[in-house]
Amino acid sequence: MLKQNGTVFRPPVLTLVGIPGLESVQFWIGIPFCTMYILALFGNSLLLVVIKAERSLHEPMYIFLAMLGATDIVLSTSILPKMLGIFWFHLEKIYFDACLLQMWVIHTYQCIESGILLAMALDRYVAICDPLRHAIIFTHQLLIKIGVGVTLRAGILTVPCLILIKCRLKFFQTTVVSHSYCEHMAVVKLAAEDVHINKIYGLFVAFSILGLDIICITLSYIRIFITVFNLPQKEARLKAFNTCIAHIVVFLEFYALGFFSFFTHRLKVHIPSYIHILLSTLYLLVPPLLNPIIYGVKTKQIRDGVYKIFFPKGDS
Repeated sequence: MLKQNGTVFRPPVLTLVGIPGLESVQFWIGIPFCTMYILALFGNSLLLVVIKAERSLHEPMYIFLAMLGATDIVLSTSILPKMLGIFWFHLEKIYFDACLLQMWVIHTYQCIESGILLAMALDRYVAICDPLRHAIIFTHQLLIKIGVGVTLRAGILTVPCLILIKCRLKFFQTTVVSHSYCEHMAVVKLAAEDVHINKIYGLFVAFSILGLDIICITLSYIRIFITVFNLPQKEARLKAFNTCIAHIVVFLEFYALGFFSFFTHRLKVHIPSYIHILLSTLYLLVPPLLNPIIYGVKTKQIRDGVYKIFFPKGDS
């Protein structure tokens, strides 16, 4: 590792500090984080098992939910093991290439989750606004294409973030990442060179994927609510609205935390770094924890499937 004029030339190893300002209590912070991670793994794994086992759940809404559960497992696993290593065992070092890989996995699966949420919104839109054509439109072939499409879109658009860091940035003013995981801007800010292209491309990816998705989701639900409120029977309105509540809660928790983390990292907002890092970490932990709970509570078919797994001889 060569040094020149106070800068480091392509450091092979970086140091993740965890949560700056809270180093003395990081051990204790790791306990609730670990608990949330274990519950998220259990809940999403159980969700996948239930959906696979119950043939009645092999429908678009539940298949999208299974995709969401698998994505949440990968997303939370991409940060928690390393983070707990920092908090509990002082394993702050991470290879530069491993840091870039973690960064790519995190941001790719964030974008995949956004795409799945958009697909779920469109599924609800067709199911409520054009129910007679739902089975014709949302075939298994279309579900496969959607899964492949959102994955390729996310993976391809986030790869240049790695290339721009790896190929453009040669000198770094420090090797200490003031974060608990390798977030794009946290790594870019280490550079001692012009990073405007990196920042601009990061904004492009965020707005072309997350921004476009949330606009489409919002428009879908505006149209859904118009249709629901125009239904003649009160019972039909309540049933249709009830099927959307779980989706709306999931959308709000994902995008509200996500955009807060995104903008506080890029705008000069006077928020202590430890608060930003805690919230950005919760952004990757809370949705995986709450999603199976929200859908499990709101969806009778999933509750029945869970009951059959734990009480196979009981009446469902």
